[in-house]
Amino acid sequence: MLKPEVLRNKKDFTALYKRGKSVGGKYVVLFYRGNGLSYNRKAFLASKKVGNSVKRNRARRLMKEGFRTAGGDITEGYDILFIARNTIERVKCGDVAFSIKAVLKKSKIWREGGRG
Repeated sequence: MLKPEVLRNKKDFTALYKRGKSVGGKYVVLFYRGNGLSYNRKAFLASKKVGNSVKRNRARRLMKEGFRTAGGDITEGYDILFIARNTIERVKCGDVAFSIKAVLKKSKIWREGGRG
């Protein structure tokens, strides 16, 4: 069974790139757009600019864990895409979590408290 809160379809990614908004941070770039649903859909990407498959998988794991431990809550009804920058290669999870929190606050879809 597929999880509904994961962004998968190509048309959703294309709409996010074309009509969504973006915010850049030191280690991640955030794309976001309202989706009209009662829940958020999210995805974590690392391109080949980050490195080989081992480095890309580590970058995705760091972003997922950083998002999980950020300790806040996101307003419902958004498609959210985190893209790793190539600067993420040799950083700790706490630094990535701080960067994720910063871009979420810049995007104004972040609410303090909630999930921590």
